[in-house]
Amino acid sequence: MQDGDFILIDYVGKIVESGEIFDLTKEDVAKEKGIYMPDFKYGPFPVIIGGNFVIKGLENGLREMKVGEKRNITLKSEEAFGERDAKFIKLIQTTEFKRQGITPYPGMPVNINRLQGRVLSLSGGRVRVDFNHPLAGKTIEYEVEIKNQLTDVKEKTAAILNFYLKSEEKDTTITIDKEIVEINIKVEAPKLAKKTVADTVKKWITEIKKVRFVDEY
Repeated sequence: MQDGDFILIDYVGKIVESGEIFDLTKEDVAKEKGIYMPDFKYGPFPVIIGGNFVIKGLENGLREMKVGEKRNITLKSEEAFGERDAKFIKLIQTTEFKRQGITPYPGMPVNINRLQGRVLSLSGGRVRVDFNHPLAGKTIEYEVEIKNQLTDVKEKTAAILNFYLKSEEKDTTITIDKEIVEINIKVEAPKLAKKTVADTVKKWITEIKKVRFVDEY
């Protein structure tokens, strides 16, 4: 695979030390392992090589693969979600949580100043919160398969919509007219998300110079 290639991948991501599955695209595996979520959208995941759609370590592994190939890719923490860093563990006054109507407890996920963290402990009116990524410091393994490579402009556009808006085929109509792609979308999408879709389409689909969104209510 090379920069700019559009592919669809299936994967199961595990923590090597514990064998715990932290992410996957395969519905049958989710059911088999007892972690199936009815509201989650399973199925092959779109990736643009070079587009930062997945972590760098996994992307580097995909570069060495071909369509139809399956491979186990093991990543040390520095290749995956980084090392744990003590500077991302903060002490926050309990009053800050009370102002937000929150009663903290160990293990509780929290959002402070738009940062995601997890409560480690409470002591003396202060709360110790870890803002490291939950998988920081972990060696992880991906069981990954490249299912398909997309070459059609409409399929590539649909893959970008799926990645950013999680839109389903029934909710969108994509029309290509020379260098213009028009997207009719029947679900609400934030303006910033639409701009990101448009910028990504124009960057990675060289045939397209302009993107139009049509909202339908």
